Order: sequence, then C-alpha cells, then structure tokens
Amino acid sequence: MATKKEKAELDFEALLEQYDYKFQKGDLVKGVICGFDSQGVMVDIGAKTTAIIPSYEAVEKGENPEDRYKKGDEGEFLIIKEEDEDGKFLLSKKKVDFAYAWKELEKAKSSDETILGTVVNVVKGGVLVEVSGVRGFIPSSQLRTKETDIEVGSKLELKILTLDVQQNNFILSNKKVYEDTAEEARKNIFSQIEPGQVVKGEVVRITDFGAFIDLGGLDGLLPLSQLSWRWIDHPTDILKVGDKIDVEVIAVDHDKQRVSLSLKNLEPDPWIEASDKIKEGDKVEGTVTRLKHFGAFIEVFPGVEALLPHNEVVDYQNESKSIVKVGDKISTYILKFNPDDKRIALSVHEQGTIEDEAAPEE
Repeated sequence: MATKKEKAELDFEALLEQYDYKFQKGDLVKGVICGFDSQGVMVDIGAKTTAIIPSYEAVEKGENPEDRYKKGDEGEFLIIKEEDEDGKFLLSKKKVDFAYAWKELEKAKSSDETILGTVVNVVKGGVLVEVSGVRGFIPSSQLRTKETDIEVGSKLELKILTLDVQQNNFILSNKKVYEDTAEEARKNIFSQIEPGQVVKGEVVRITDFGAFIDLGGLDGLLPLSQLSWRWIDHPTDILKVGDKIDVEVIAVDHDKQRVSLSLKNLEPDPWIEASDKIKEGDKVEGTVTRLKHFGAFIEVFPGVEALLPHNEVVDYQNESKSIVKVGDKISTYILKFNPDDKRIALSVHEQGTIEDEAAPEE
C-alpha cells in the first residue's frame, strides 16, 4: 500500500499530465525570445525545453537575427518540426508573418485598396515587387512607365489583380491605380487648364520623342523640341522618371484630351539676347552640335544654333585637313542672321574674300 508521500507524488504527476500541452507540428504557439545561438533564435514556448527558430526561418538571407529580434520580444510562431532527440522544437516566424500578410492582402483585394510595393527586380515581361514580405509580379502591360525606367528599391502604388495562395499567384497593376481616377481627374484638369499656364508635374515616362508628365491625373506630352533651347539628343540627357518639374502649357486639345507642354518656354529666349550680341559679318567661335547631309549645326551662342552648309564644311575640312566631328570648336563668320525666324547661316570665309580673290587684276 502506497505511503502518504508516494500518493502525493502520484497525484502531482497526474496533475502535470492533465495540464501538460502536447505541442504538435503545425500548431501556432505564443512564445518569448530568450536568446540566440549558432542555429538561430531561442524561444520559450512553455514546453519542457527551449524551442529554436533556425536563422532561415527567422530572417532573410544575409540578415542577422540579433538585428531583428530582442530578448523579451513576444510573438506567434509555427511549429515546423516536433521534438527531436534533444527535446527541441523547430519553429518558423517567417511562415506566420507570411500567413498574416496574405490575409491582409486578401482584405486589400476585396476592398480594392491601393497598396505600396517595393521593386526588387526588373525582369523580362515585367517587374517583381515585395508587399509586406510577399513577392508579386507586375506585367509590363500593367505598368504606367516602361520597366527600363523603374529602379530597384523604388516604391510603386499598386492594386491587386490576382491573389491565389494555393498557386502562389500574386499579380498586381500599377496602371490601374491611375486609370480608376483618371476620368474624373481629366475632367477637373480640362475645366481649368489653358495655354500659357505654368503647372507642376512629375515625369512618369520617357520616350525617344519626349517625356510624359503627370499633371495630377492627366499625362501631358513634353516634346523633345520643347525641352531646351540647346540641342538635346534624348530626353534622358536632362530628365529622369520621378523628376518634379514646372512646365508651361502650350496647347490643349479638348476633343482628343491632349495637353502639350514646354520646359524651354520657362527660360529666357536666347535669340533675343543673341540679336544684341552678334551681327552679320562677325567672326564667331562655336561648337559642332550635330552633322547632317546638308551641313553642320554649330552653337554660336548659348542655346543658338547656326547652319554651316555642306560646301562650307568641305572647304573647312580641305583647309584644316581634318574631318569635322560633333564637339569640335570651329571659327566661322555670320553670313546671314534672321532672329525673327531663328535662323543663322555661316561661312568659313570672311565676306568678300572669295569675290576679291576671283576678281581680275586691273
């Protein structure tokens, strides 16, 4: 027959068994961070032994767990492996965070919310983004700008098109954010905008022929010719996507709902200043800005280009014994100057020189 002491010990063990929780793989448990070791993060989950979150289940590759977690932090963890021979459980924090993030994304999709994503890679056919730790894909057709204009690390406003946790299918749209409000924004802008106004905008897309500027829901075109008084080879010479700039409205087409813009109109007209500084017959030094089959364009005054005809280019090359190239500095003479039409004709010969040389001796 058991003694009183033995009976008390048996009753205590029975009580422990009654209240001892049997942790299983797949359980979501609460715990407290209690330390770190070479394997990862140690967590007290109320079991007989400390549980471990392996580094790969605690942080991203290359990240230090001690930078993200602190002793005493409380959280929820998923048991991914039951007790091993040492009595330790393996936990995951990333899987719990992923599950909660996915739930938030489902709520955002059902309410058609606009969410913010971070660009992690630009790939063929679109852009990979991360939203609350979940990787998603934006097809090129759903981007408001060309993928080549998007930088890794930049933020994009997005709406969710497809969300399927079973297939791990997460497709987003950047364009839809603007399309949903574009119609109302267009009406508001077209009711107020008119030529001559100076408006603020953001560069959202760059092409070979110019840049598209978001005026607050409506994209206006800033043509290459309206970027600067100086010769510009490509809009990227002076602009990049995301730039905030002031532009002047130069044309509004209400029927086609198009707005044309100018950047150079906000600068002083260099031809006005040039008309006070240079005149026909002057010798000027300029820089070759571009070469055409009919001649060379030379900047003879900041923002003012003049044409040196092809035959004059040939004369210069014969005399200098060198080929004219873009960037060369050349001395020429102003042959004709029409500031109203913004045209200047050049010659490598001083006026009257050729005629004098050709005239017969008396």
